[in-house]
Amino acid sequence: MEYQAIIFDMDGLLVDSEPVWHEVEVELIESCGYRYLDEIRDESVGMRVDEFAVILQGHYPKLGDSPAAIEAAITDRMLKLPPGRIKAMPGADALIRFAAQRGIPRAIASSSSQAIIERFVGLMGWERLIPQRYSAEYMARGKPAPDIYLHAAEQLGCAPENCLALEDSRFGTQAALAAGMTCFTVPDRSHSSVEDFADINDNVFRSLHDVLDEIRRNRIFA
Repeated sequence: MEYQAIIFDMDGLLVDSEPVWHEVEVELIESCGYRYLDEIRDESVGMRVDEFAVILQGHYPKLGDSPAAIEAAITDRMLKLPPGRIKAMPGADALIRFAAQRGIPRAIASSSSQAIIERFVGLMGWERLIPQRYSAEYMARGKPAPDIYLHAAEQLGCAPENCLALEDSRFGTQAALAAGMTCFTVPDRSHSSVEDFADINDNVFRSLHDVLDEIRRNRIFA
């Protein structure tokens, strides 16, 4: 099958930021005298920060007076990170440049806030390479609901079934599939493995290098 557009997740897919998110969350939680449980972190990967903040407040009420306050604290810490803390995932730059050079319509569809998307894309120097960047913060529902993917496809002028989505998380993969897209999942090894997706997606790759090889080998873009 040939596709007309490619839609990227960001955290854990294009940028190696999930471990940094985790460090920021641990720092905040432990500063309030709590211990961050792995099972709480595991249920949040790929989730919108405001929705995750609701879960955090339920477990750690001293983090903030409201989920909005917790969200603001996490976001502020992420935006203040030194530039060197955020790096591109292996193969991300090559894949993005491949899409740009061939004029493939492309966008980011991320659970992160627009401010964080713009910050990380700017740090990577991808502003012109991925001109359309969309945050689930403006959607009625975050991932695993399909809203952000449907919105990105609409903005690109492509039917969802003609879009290839790239994801790293379970929630993100579920969102893309629910939107009617083909999803290539590249698990972020900081939180998951290839085997973790066997029950929801047949298209799982070990790296973005492998994704680019698949795209080239099968010429899946017209």
